Amino acid sequence: MSKPIVAIVGRPNVGKSTLFNALAGEKISIVKDTPGVTRDRIYADISWLDYQFTMIDTGGIEPDTGDMMLSHMRDQAEIAIETADVIIFLTDVRQGLVDADYQVADMLRRSQKPVVLAVNKVDNYEKFIMDTYEFYNLGLGTPFPVSANSKLGFGDLLDEVIANCNPETLKEEEDERPRVAIIGKPNAGKSSMINKMLGEDRLIVSDVAGTTRDAIDTVIRRGDKEYVFIDTAGLRRKSRIKEDLERYSVIRTVAAVERCDVAILVIDAEEGITEQDAKIAGIAHERGKGMIIAVNKWDLVEKNDKTIYKYTNKIREVLSFMSYAELVFVSAKTGQRFQKIFDLLDVVIENHALRVQTGVLNEILAEAVAMKQPPSDKGKRLKLYYMTQVSVKPPTFVVFVNDKKLTHFSYTRYLENQIRNTFGFRGTPIRIYTRERKER
Repeated sequence: MSKPIVAIVGRPNVGKSTLFNALAGEKISIVKDTPGVTRDRIYADISWLDYQFTMIDTGGIEPDTGDMMLSHMRDQAEIAIETADVIIFLTDVRQGLVDADYQVADMLRRSQKPVVLAVNKVDNYEKFIMDTYEFYNLGLGTPFPVSANSKLGFGDLLDEVIANCNPETLKEEEDERPRVAIIGKPNAGKSSMINKMLGEDRLIVSDVAGTTRDAIDTVIRRGDKEYVFIDTAGLRRKSRIKEDLERYSVIRTVAAVERCDVAILVIDAEEGITEQDAKIAGIAHERGKGMIIAVNKWDLVEKNDKTIYKYTNKIREVLSFMSYAELVFVSAKTGQRFQKIFDLLDVVIENHALRVQTGVLNEILAEAVAMKQPPSDKGKRLKLYYMTQVSVKPPTFVVFVNDKKLTHFSYTRYLENQIRNTFGFRGTPIRIYTRERKER
């Protein structure tokens, strides 16, 4: 199910990260008074009543000078407009309405995306409620008073966010065609790859990082199969600051990965695998997507008989959390091994949606337990009664046990390996959960 994406936009120090953390229910962004510390976790899955959505904190690194700051706010709003289904525009009741708020409001209005206006730092309703009325002047409808710090006013705010989530965003499910996201750092050659697959230059490719304009879905037909490619290459602007560019590429990745079945991580062979690649891959892994790693620009690497092993080992080491991912060395320039990408895609798409019969699963479980005793603690041993598959995309299994506390992650990993040995599940993560069941 594709979840709607909700982005928080606002000036520095209005409390974006505090609101984000309070809604996410855990300290994800680091909140300090130094602008720009919101670096790492900038997205989280939020549940409200029966609804789920992905929230993005656009934070960013904020220059202090007036004009720099405005251009920065505009960039931020632009990213939100581009990727989000609904935008929360956060303002500050104590600073009141300022020029920058009006300018961002204009942009948001023109975008015609739904905007929910929130006025933060209303810790005392009686004292500040009159001041919130001033924000009607932005022309964005009713201002919702909240206090991110004291966690007040969230219910009304989230109800409004859900009311603005377009049911259309949830309809993509009816499209049966597999959806593939091309992800990776700016300039790894994502657009060139899609162009090569299309056999025509539909996406603008140039050597400047971040030139692709918008994420455009591209349908590629091969034989009797159609694939929908979601391009994340686009960043609207050339960033002045490396962290900025990285942050935006993470936001774009979240938006695309949310909508795909399989992600192809493009790595620049000349540069080798980096931490930023791992961060981007982690987004797809966390969201349980099928995974192919394509090392691009392979034609530019000087090779001997050990090169491919060295590259493979390095990638497997950095991406050790996704040992299931398929790996292919390609060149978007020459088209080398592009046929292989499609062959792998078909395998991964099939595995990502594979169902295993319960009877067969339990045979594997019995065999696994016979080969390796489950762990025990203080004389009490873990018993595994029964295993069943509860969902696909990614394949998800539940094991019923006598005592959840005795389940050690290493034993769960052992079970995963046994399942993989039998069914392969190449290219897809699998999830195994344990549930307790009292002995009869």
